Amino acid sequence: MIAAYIYIACALTCAGCAWLLLRGYLASHTHLLLWASLCFLALTLYNIVLFIDMVVVPTRIDLFYFRIIPATLGMILLLFGLIWESH
Repeated sequence: MIAAYIYIACALTCAGCAWLLLRGYLASHTHLLLWASLCFLALTLYNIVLFIDMVVVPTRIDLFYFRIIPATLGMILLLFGLIWESH
């Protein structure tokens, strides 16, 4: 039961980080903030799917690959942004 609260807290924390980074991007137009906000948005989606996988349907189906796709996409976006901004 406590794990469900932790999953929700992680999703809300990632969503808050994404919102703050996006707001910072809109104020300063620094592209690295955009890439970081997109990464945290993908991590928010990861945490939502994690909650669904572990709490809502824990034994029926395995959503492992549906969880990994947003997390991998988020890391790729952040890595691309870091490489793009280093030039």
